[in-house]
Amino acid sequence: MLLVKGAKIYPANGPTLETGMMLIDDNGKIAAIGAEVAAPADVEVLDLTGKVVLPGFVDAHTHIGIWGDGEGRSAYDGNERTQPVVGKVNALDATNPLQRSFAGAREGGITSVQIVPGSSNPIGGLGFACKTAGTIIDEMVIKNPTGLKGAMGENPKRAHNRTRMGIAALIREYFQKAKAYAERKDKALSEGKPFDIDLDLEAGYKVIKGEIPFRIHAHRHDDIVTAVRLCEELNIKYSIEHCTDGHLIADFLGERQVHAHVGPGLSARGKVETANFTDANPAILAKAGVKVSLMTDHPFLNCRHFHAYGGVAMKYGLTVEETLRMMTINPAESIGIADRVGSLEVGKDADFIVLSGEPFTYTSIILETYIEGKQVYKRPVY
Repeated sequence: MLLVKGAKIYPANGPTLETGMMLIDDNGKIAAIGAEVAAPADVEVLDLTGKVVLPGFVDAHTHIGIWGDGEGRSAYDGNERTQPVVGKVNALDATNPLQRSFAGAREGGITSVQIVPGSSNPIGGLGFACKTAGTIIDEMVIKNPTGLKGAMGENPKRAHNRTRMGIAALIREYFQKAKAYAERKDKALSEGKPFDIDLDLEAGYKVIKGEIPFRIHAHRHDDIVTAVRLCEELNIKYSIEHCTDGHLIADFLGERQVHAHVGPGLSARGKVETANFTDANPAILAKAGVKVSLMTDHPFLNCRHFHAYGGVAMKYGLTVEETLRMMTINPAESIGIADRVGSLEVGKDADFIVLSGEPFTYTSIILETYIEGKQVYKRPVY
């Protein structure tokens, strides 16, 4: 067992402990947390007096392990461009857990991630959630799958020579086929009859049945509205990935309590669709009632700088607690892994980071990162 003591603890799902204690059991779970906790006399002690402890960050949308990070184009495995509809592919099958991006995530305080395919396809394949430490990806998985990736706008238009009308039509057509497939499959299962599995439509089946959401890449305001229109028409769960122009239609999204995975932050307006980019976007959306999760979209915001992105977002009117929730419990809930991660609570995994000072300040440094009670990153001494 391990007893963490002396630190200021921000649990993310409860009041801040000015001088808190956290007891971690031998299975890497939080056994107790509070101002005072009972611990065995021979417990190992981690004295963090003067330091700050946060839950490990949860990156809502990233491509670590499936996108080249120093290896060049041969490692770009995020987009299966052979056809516009590839529901059958899964990011898990391309993820390299020894890629340097995983070490960067741990350095950036990110302990859990949702890894999704890229945005070249209207229907781009399945994503999954995993921890950021390990050597066998299957042993790192928290949940698989966590969503079906889709995309609107310039990326699929360019990759498949379609218009926005054509992209929307492909998505609509895919889910209509998935609905018909679901009816046939459910009927066959209920009657005990054999059924031929279609791997492309199996992903859509999971969305139709409410098992996973549709996660739609959309930057421009009209693409976001089209994505919402399609999902409401199809009566499926969804999240908007990027939501760059969300601040222009914040009330529209807030009325629907949309889940938005916002980012990458700290970015240039590198695409025609991001002309209206502003780092005030997360604060504007949250104020309107949108469930905001921050994300790196690594490598497009290097995961080592996620903490800095939180600091920039916070200066537009968010509190420390609101910002922290956007980087921990909000994404954990959106991804469907909040039973294990996203906050420091009894029974959850002991994933936490140690800061030199208050979170989201430019002087505060991530000193250590822990996953399930084990140190997976320690800042070098220079």
